[in-house]
Amino acid sequence: MDLETTEKAIKFIKDQFQLHLAAELKLRRVTAPMIVMKGTGLNDDLNGIERPVAFPITGLDDQPADVVDSLVKWKRFMLGKLDIPVGNGIYTDMTALRPDEVFTNIHSIYVDQWDWEKAIAKAERNLTFLKKTVKQIYASLKRTEYILSEYYSPLKPFLPEEITFIHSEDLLKKYPNLSPKEREGKVTKEFGAVFIIGIGGELANGEPHDGRAPDYDDWTTPSTNGYHGLNGDILLWNPVLEQSFEISSMGIRVDEEALKLQLKISGEEKRKDLMFHKKLLAGKLPYSIGGGIGQSRLC
Repeated sequence: MDLETTEKAIKFIKDQFQLHLAAELKLRRVTAPMIVMKGTGLNDDLNGIERPVAFPITGLDDQPADVVDSLVKWKRFMLGKLDIPVGNGIYTDMTALRPDEVFTNIHSIYVDQWDWEKAIAKAERNLTFLKKTVKQIYASLKRTEYILSEYYSPLKPFLPEEITFIHSEDLLKKYPNLSPKEREGKVTKEFGAVFIIGIGGELANGEPHDGRAPDYDDWTTPSTNGYHGLNGDILLWNPVLEQSFEISSMGIRVDEEALKLQLKISGEEKRKDLMFHKKLLAGKLPYSIGGGIGQSRLC
């Protein structure tokens, strides 16, 4: 396809996918901020090491503000503020700047994604519900892929019919001599679409599969077979780049006990004094599941 047709197809994908995702998960669109005030606990630190873009705001007596890294905690805060009922949620267009990203053909300092969050019952904080939600997201991907191929004949569907689930512990057992990224590449090439469960907690080799901040995804609650983690990543095999391609990081969010434990493990117990964390520990925020889905990556 030429450049003009490609640009039209990109807009088509964005329009279609967010409609399918909203219908599958019962999400209402909201508008999101690009900056949050420093010291509120609302900004995310992703793997725990990235630096936010920060600056003083002249009109607020030079109070410091951060450009968002992602909106995980802001979304959960808004679920409560908007009084979103259990079973429903919100989604938004999120743009962020991440200056610590290493430039590759899939990484940029500019990030654009659909950020979504859904209110759930405490009883739904389990692996079964996590897998159900992943399947709903994958159905939205498949539906978008099919409709795109109908409108743009050069594009042929290639995603497998089902997404495969594997825990990071089992992935380590399967490929004990490979790095986490190499493991991802092997399993994603084999199955085409994979959800790796359990990101952030230590595995049997004493290392996490990948980093995850301690105050949003739950990576310590037991999930199944003695394994831990109620979160994960959706990976697709990219036939152009011939590599695995993370399309989404998501999970069931921490409850009060998981937050306390994960802050302790991470040596971040000082965060308990931040506004967001105080509300969560006091039981004043809804239980939720959520994630981000890369827009440029999906297109």
